[in-house]
Amino acid sequence: MLKKYLPYLLGIIILSGIIVLFATGQKKKTKKIDERITMRKEDKIPYGDHIAFRCLPYLFPDAKISSSQEEPGFWDSLSNNDEDQAYIVVADHFNADENEMRRILNFVENGNDVFVSAKSISDDAADIIGCSIGDLTAPRIAEDEDGRLIAKDDSLSINLSRKYFPTDSVFEYPGRRFSSTFTKVNEDVTNELGDGQKRYTNFIHLKSGKGNLYLHLAPLAFSNYFLLHKNNIQYYQMVMSVISPDVTKVVWDEYFIKKGQRRRQDDTKSKDWFTVLTNMKNADGKKPFKAAFWVAIFLLLLYVLFEMRRKQRAIPVVTKPRNDSMEFVKTIGRLYYDKADHKNLSRKMAAYFLEHVRSNYKLSTNNLDDDFIKALQYKSGAEEFELRGIVSYIKYLEDVPAVNHIHVTEFYKQLEAFYQKA
Repeated sequence: MLKKYLPYLLGIIILSGIIVLFATGQKKKTKKIDERITMRKEDKIPYGDHIAFRCLPYLFPDAKISSSQEEPGFWDSLSNNDEDQAYIVVADHFNADENEMRRILNFVENGNDVFVSAKSISDDAADIIGCSIGDLTAPRIAEDEDGRLIAKDDSLSINLSRKYFPTDSVFEYPGRRFSSTFTKVNEDVTNELGDGQKRYTNFIHLKSGKGNLYLHLAPLAFSNYFLLHKNNIQYYQMVMSVISPDVTKVVWDEYFIKKGQRRRQDDTKSKDWFTVLTNMKNADGKKPFKAAFWVAIFLLLLYVLFEMRRKQRAIPVVTKPRNDSMEFVKTIGRLYYDKADHKNLSRKMAAYFLEHVRSNYKLSTNNLDDDFIKALQYKSGAEEFELRGIVSYIKYLEDVPAVNHIHVTEFYKQLEAFYQKA
């Protein structure tokens, strides 16, 4: 009897074993990388600044290293009257107001060094320093899973000026770029120490009194990820070498990181007038306005529902008029393309482009020269090399006897890229 059911028992045991193996042998979930940009000295995540802070004792062996969250000018670890001190700020936004900026400059003038690295600075700081910043570097263009072009903010690439540093290396990493560039500086009092993508300046030095002020616009160059990538630690060492080696105190500031967080929290917690009214309480601690408001809303809703049931008529469905102009244009374009009349089709596309420029940007298209290209770039925001390609092809149509379908296709792609950006 046992022999009769033995094969079935063995089959059940084997099947159960296979199920257990599959259930227990699943791959562990891949740990997701923490991509938060914190820039805090205690954070060991990719975009924290733990390594940069820990390296300070090796860069300044004779100085006392500390951190601070106090407002500038009211430090416990720095003296406003002493010299040979260094104050380092690394934050996403250097949002110093006018009073804070004046105290920082007074600290510099007394013979101290201040180093600030941030992606953006406050208007007060920019006005006092005499500079302006912006993001002039175009993000990398890539394709997503559906084949659509998307912009990616990554691949930071920076270098230092050979005039002030003994290097011609380019330091880069495949992480977040998160950087800006100077669009205007006072060249009479400013030394340009470094640049980033497309050679735009992102690191400057200003002399004030007996001290120095350094402004750096790529804060992630001090992140753990950047410093651990290849030989990027050399960049950090050379940048920190601008600070006087004779400093006796070095303070790593986190006041502006906390200040930015408080500002964002206050914006999140800000209440509109309606919220304030509904939370008003009387002497008994109750909220009469809130109760009265919701009762009024309920009565109004009942009134609308009963009136709608009694008087409302059937509303006919009105079809929205279709705009067939674009379909007509595409049909005409396909007709020209099928007849291989490529030059005529290109001229029609060029005429439509020029009419678009005249009607939308109020620019004259009589002279397609450099002034026209710069004016169109300013108003549309398109890249200069794209506009030059379009204008060159329009001029090329005036002299060439015929064009092929490849030229038409490339011209169409240029125009589409312009319309999408503009």
